Amino acid sequence: MKKIIMFAVLALLAPMTYAEANAAKGKDLAGTCLACHGEVGNSPAPSFPNLAGQHASYLLKQLIEIQNGKREVLTMTGILDNLSESDLSDLAAYYAGQPRNQGSAKEDLVELGEAIYRAGIPRKDIAACTACHSPTGNGNGPAVFPALAGQWPEYIVAQLKNFQTGVRHNDGDSKMMRTTAMDMNEKEMTAVASYLYGLK
Repeated sequence: MKKIIMFAVLALLAPMTYAEANAAKGKDLAGTCLACHGEVGNSPAPSFPNLAGQHASYLLKQLIEIQNGKREVLTMTGILDNLSESDLSDLAAYYAGQPRNQGSAKEDLVELGEAIYRAGIPRKDIAACTACHSPTGNGNGPAVFPALAGQWPEYIVAQLKNFQTGVRHNDGDSKMMRTTAMDMNEKEMTAVASYLYGLK
């Protein structure tokens, strides 16, 4: 019940939070992001996440938590230090408005990847990913669940491993992602990541 109330509150607050965001200013601020995240937020390298088309609410949360150290990303060290929360909101708004990358799943991984994404792994009590990230992989902005469709598979696998080991722990008190990733093996991670890469 607490989660439902929290998501309802987030849904009501989301329009107010981003009403003042300035995507044009965000574009100017994004100049330092080009090398890793590409011209419009589609990364040229799979070790860096695609940001284009991601929910502004999720991007802002990650930017704030990277800035304050709650989420440690070594390649981002110092980059956000001189930006205000308004600046971060502008950056998030800019990337949210860009066209998302599209990829293709590996044929030999589709069946397993789809099964995990849509039904979870019942024997391991791993829930379906669709509950939070939607059947199309577009996430849920008001609930601050990221869009994963078109994201680099290598990046998704890396994040699942980070949640599994506790290196990444900014999934809240519920430990939702740490719990989900805890019993996944590399084959399962790779399959679901590949499937997500092919979702549109």
